[in-house]
Amino acid sequence: MKIYLAGPDVFLPDAAGIGRRKAEICARHGLIGLYPLDNAIGLSARDASLDIFRGNEAMMIEADAIIADLTPFRGPGADAGTVYELGFMAGRGKFCLGYCNDPMLYAERVRKFTTVKKQSGRLADADGLAIEDFGLSDNLMIIHALDLHGCALLTPGQAPADPWHDLTTFEACARLAAERLGCASARASS
Repeated sequence: MKIYLAGPDVFLPDAAGIGRRKAEICARHGLIGLYPLDNAIGLSARDASLDIFRGNEAMMIEADAIIADLTPFRGPGADAGTVYELGFMAGRGKFCLGYCNDPMLYAERVRKFTTVKKQSGRLADADGLAIEDFGLSDNLMIIHALDLHGCALLTPGQAPADPWHDLTTFEACARLAAERLGCASARASS
């Protein structure tokens, strides 16, 4: 089974190493990890961004499932590109898994980025815009895409010291994917 490995870790200075570690974890569970940086794309090419999009889309079409790193990225919520990839896979009926290395609820994380106040009985930001507060770890569309197209979002009991390099919760997703997708190594270790 092939698993598309989505997440903002592609922006890390050691992204290729993280991709290799994730692929190795997948292999231990009888899965083939497809990491976006496995696509050989010249970043100086005229249409580099389109080439990246097409390469990632081809990987997602080839994959049987996705594991999405939904750890907050440059704000209180998940990376926009990763969310798109999760939606793409859910829309194609593929098995969806996700993890977040920040166990805080979404509304709590928003408080770290903006002034929050009660307005007309609801939470609102400094501009008066409602803050989604359903007691979920992220936007309801992300959470329920996982619930309905795979498995509930996995989070650690407490945030790891280095959320970008700690792959404990990622490995839990890989193990779950192997079990649910019926991989031989998952059956052998049971």
